[in-house]
Amino acid sequence: MTIKMYDLAGKDPERRFSPYCWRIRMALAHKRLPVETIPWRFVEKDQLTFAGSTTVPVIVDDTEKVADSWKIALYLDEKYKDRMVLLGTEAAVGAMLFMRQWTERVIHTAIMRVVLLDIHNVLDEPNQAYFRESREKRVGATLEEFVANKEENITKLRDLLAPARAVVASQLYFGGTAPSFADYILFGAFQWARCVSPAKLLATDDALYIWRERMLNLYNGLAEKALGFEV
Repeated sequence: MTIKMYDLAGKDPERRFSPYCWRIRMALAHKRLPVETIPWRFVEKDQLTFAGSTTVPVIVDDTEKVADSWKIALYLDEKYKDRMVLLGTEAAVGAMLFMRQWTERVIHTAIMRVVLLDIHNVLDEPNQAYFRESREKRVGATLEEFVANKEENITKLRDLLAPARAVVASQLYFGGTAPSFADYILFGAFQWARCVSPAKLLATDDALYIWRERMLNLYNGLAEKALGFEV
């Protein structure tokens, strides 16, 4: 049976840009599980009440309804034990929890300093109004003010990425010779930016750029084929 997944979309329903949803798109491909994605937008929170959530991703797998990317990853490993492992041992899960927290608290925040206005610009008018009001309240500035020093913010982001850069400079993936959910967590952040903004977050000689290209090409170019920008 095909899994259904509610997936954040822009004005163009083909523009899918949630970093959390991209984690699960990649995870489902990793598990070789078929998925039907359903475009969902910020102002459609009532569509997710059946799953007790107001945010995506949400998956529906037969009678099971699971929200939150981390919980979905755990569910997929538990439900589909015969498929390739996403998370692995208890020690591996602990390491991935660090990647999750670091990405969400540090890297997402730094990327927002570059792309927050770009996200607004790919939305339709009702979602633009919601996004501007909610995000300006959250960051304490207008969207324009928040991204005003874009080049400086990109430099700061690149500096923050140093630990991740050191890892993929010496191995193919954070999972070693094959991708794991740790890769999908960080890749989701880059794919989020790529789907909404032409900003070049990485230099072409950066080990992370090379890793990102490798990730884009996984699963017959699943992520590379997504509507976005050449970065």
